[in-house]
Amino acid sequence: MLARPPLAGLKVVEFCQVAAGPFCGMLLADYGAEVVKVEPPEGDAMRQWPPVSGGYSENFASINRGKKSVALDLKDPADRDFARALVLEADVLVENNRPGVMQRLGLGWDWFGPRKPALVYCSISAFGQVGPRSTEGGFDLTIQAATGVMSVTGEPDGAPVKCGVPLSDFAAGLYAAFSISAMVARVRAGGPGGTIDVPMFATTIAIAALQTSEYFGTGKNPRKLGSAHPRNAPYQAYRAADGWFAIAAGNNKLWQSVCEVVGAPEWADDPRFASTTLRAANQGVLKDMLEARFASDTSHAWLERFRAAGVPSAPINGYAEALADPQAEALGLVVPATLPGGHATRTVGCPIRLDGGAVAVNTTFPALGEHTAALRAQPKEQP
Repeated sequence: MLARPPLAGLKVVEFCQVAAGPFCGMLLADYGAEVVKVEPPEGDAMRQWPPVSGGYSENFASINRGKKSVALDLKDPADRDFARALVLEADVLVENNRPGVMQRLGLGWDWFGPRKPALVYCSISAFGQVGPRSTEGGFDLTIQAATGVMSVTGEPDGAPVKCGVPLSDFAAGLYAAFSISAMVARVRAGGPGGTIDVPMFATTIAIAALQTSEYFGTGKNPRKLGSAHPRNAPYQAYRAADGWFAIAAGNNKLWQSVCEVVGAPEWADDPRFASTTLRAANQGVLKDMLEARFASDTSHAWLERFRAAGVPSAPINGYAEALADPQAEALGLVVPATLPGGHATRTVGCPIRLDGGAVAVNTTFPALGEHTAALRAQPKEQP
């Protein structure tokens, strides 16, 4: 356990709902920041998302641990002034409303900047604070569609599908937390605060570095390949006698090991497979050849052989299997937790190890408005 978390002493006020902003706030809380979540009187919409255990959403809990909750009607002048007072005592404001909403509420950078120039003001939105689409809203699905992710996801002849994990939401949250930490470092070094603009559209394009560079280099759109790779093979999911498994032989040495494992050392000399580029170009025929061999045994048996040969490989796990992996236990990923009301559950803790140990996360989860009265009772600087 860390003697002092790296963001200890940092105060954050979060005006966020659903995923991207709350995930950012949780990352800061995991690293020791005090995060006050400002919710509308009816609460963050994610509080209603199933599964609901003992009256509390486990989805909501998964990205809101370690926070305090204040329920405010920000259109009410008294509540708005209380929110302003909270921010004036804080180091960071993070919000994920549509551009213009915070300004209309009297909570924009235009109000805080002159009064607290050291404030770090982070805005997460679908398309950013400027540009012709800045006023549009968006959710993970529509951002995946707009940024090209859905064009490279799924089987070559299949209907458009999204990535099963909401990567646009969580990539934006990660970029926001990283940018906030960088700006806080600047402030602590004596520099000014300022604004951070995190467009989900831009961050989702940015994490597609391999796909955008492929387009820049070829002038052609990358295409859907299912689980296959455009530049490597064998590098995908394959069918064995009882199901599927994945191998990633991304270089010539590993390819030679695959040939040895499947009992076909002569394939290493086949001119169609002489390089990663050629194997990728001929991966359809290579897949048929490999699966003809794989049909003779179970996926478990093949995985054991590939592991022994040092070829990266894995079963196609569900989350139950992934969370039960001995490596997940060794990394301390699954953490016991108790929801408000006493329901025992589990959550995935901080995945990063600092100073050789797991980060001890705060597994308390706020009831709606739980901390409103206590924070109102504390003396505040008048806005």
